Amino acid sequence: MSGQPAVSVCIANYNGLGIIDDCIASVLAQDFGFPVEIIVHDDASTDGSAQHIRDHFSEVRLLESVENVGFCIANNRMALVAKGEYLLLLNNDAALFSDALRTLHQAATAIGEPTILGLPQYDAVTDELIDIGSVFDPFLNPIPNLNKNRSEVGMVIGACLWIPRLLWKELGGFPDWFGSLAEDMYLCTLTRLDGYTVQTLGTSGFYHHVGKSFGGGKVTKENRLVTSMKRRALSERNKSFVMALTYPAPMFQLIFPLHLVLLVLEGAALALIKREWILFQDIYLACLKALWRERGRLRRLRREIQAGRRVSIKQFFSVFGLMPHKFSMLLRHGLPEIR
Repeated sequence: MSGQPAVSVCIANYNGLGIIDDCIASVLAQDFGFPVEIIVHDDASTDGSAQHIRDHFSEVRLLESVENVGFCIANNRMALVAKGEYLLLLNNDAALFSDALRTLHQAATAIGEPTILGLPQYDAVTDELIDIGSVFDPFLNPIPNLNKNRSEVGMVIGACLWIPRLLWKELGGFPDWFGSLAEDMYLCTLTRLDGYTVQTLGTSGFYHHVGKSFGGGKVTKENRLVTSMKRRALSERNKSFVMALTYPAPMFQLIFPLHLVLLVLEGAALALIKREWILFQDIYLACLKALWRERGRLRRLRREIQAGRRVSIKQFFSVFGLMPHKFSMLLRHGLPEIR
């Protein structure tokens, strides 16, 4: 893997001692005829994983943070020093199929224009297909795409996201202030606003230990949806940020107020049914407070983003469906269990 890299594989690691080996090994085992560099950003791990990487993977360029800065900053730092024509953002709890880089590179070359690409995502424990990218409902909730013949989607998960390095630079990377979660949604939505596409490939893939980082976010064997307080709070907050920044007018003025009303009703209903006020306080009220606190930044960035929009409203919402995904999940799995 010597020479100027075609791809820079960027792995954000935090306390990944039990999983990072599979991730790095899957990159080293790639059936790919071009040079690849592997960059790992260790986010002030406390489990010794940084030393483990240093001792066992001399091929890796290790960036060690003195403090925990979150997924967004970790990837921004790696992208800043990357040398590859393309970046592959890869979670430390993900492992690539052996032909993943070759499949992605061939597709990117064939498309011939800046594009975000993703692969089929499989559960590392059950081997089941999780999604092939996602489309959205009106409130920007991701709906898993399971159609291998569908190429254009709303987003691909940041656990395995391919993007030309120049496009990453043009878009400005991840917003540092998001911390973690929905940064992939932001990047993909911004990409589509700027007139580029987000596509998934129906072949190859990667395994992912879903929910390893924040807990939950998956359906149990009992057909119940389980998530964590932290995951739900960050997801609702950052998803609302993305809506505020990227929804074109006049749909923004129509949908966003409804989104806020439904958030309040959802939070109040969950708190009453489960008799846990902390659910409303730490997830839904916290989201509203964050939107108010960041209102100046959101207004400023929204003006900049919307001024550069290159697609019509119809094109932007072409990867959206009408059925609210939370309602579908409620009918299928009942009330979520929030731990």
